[in-house]
Amino acid sequence: MPRALIVAHGQPGDPAPQQAAIEALAARIPLPGVTIRGATLAMPGALDGADDAMLVYPLFMAAGWFTRSELPRRLALAGAPKARILPPFGADPGLPALARRLLSQAAAAQGWALDETHVLLAAHGSGRSRAPAEAARKMAADLAPLTVTCGFIEEPPRLAEAARALPARTLCLPLFATSAGHVTDDLPQALAEAGFRGITLPPIGLAPEVPAMIAASIRAALTERP
Repeated sequence: MPRALIVAHGQPGDPAPQQAAIEALAARIPLPGVTIRGATLAMPGALDGADDAMLVYPLFMAAGWFTRSELPRRLALAGAPKARILPPFGADPGLPALARRLLSQAAAAQGWALDETHVLLAAHGSGRSRAPAEAARKMAADLAPLTVTCGFIEEPPRLAEAARALPARTLCLPLFATSAGHVTDDLPQALAEAGFRGITLPPIGLAPEVPAMIAASIRAALTERP
């Protein structure tokens, strides 16, 4: 039976909750006939049992340092140096359409016209790789002609700076795959510091459509295999 492993970053200081969350996500992926596990890099031993025959799906927002360097290194240490790593969640071609749907639904719930609503994309950023910021800016471009501002947790423009003085009719969409510390702590703190008056949505990785998107990626990879 084909096997796949969904891997997220996790929360190093408190790994259990995010490990449980990724395991719950793996259980919701609608792919009969495929055994799917969830693991985080933060949980000791979570990659144990991985092997070269597994497909590995990175639940990350960009093909950056973690997916290109750290994940392959950790898989090699777990005994799966040749496991096939798929493109990350953030590279899914359906992601811009998902973001637009989420924004449209949120605007409609407020009675706002989406084309008259400002969008704040809250993203991770990185001092180590340009990929996370580039992924957020690509999303901003894909959402054109909407008016979009990007703000980052770990690089300029910092989220508090980007959010300051934005209009009350603003939707903040967190470009995060999971709801770990950056989403639960850093993001609301930065928005409070900015005096943000808009509406903050759940992170895009928690959207109901995500399990089916992951299933489609794994299914396509299995079809492509010789």
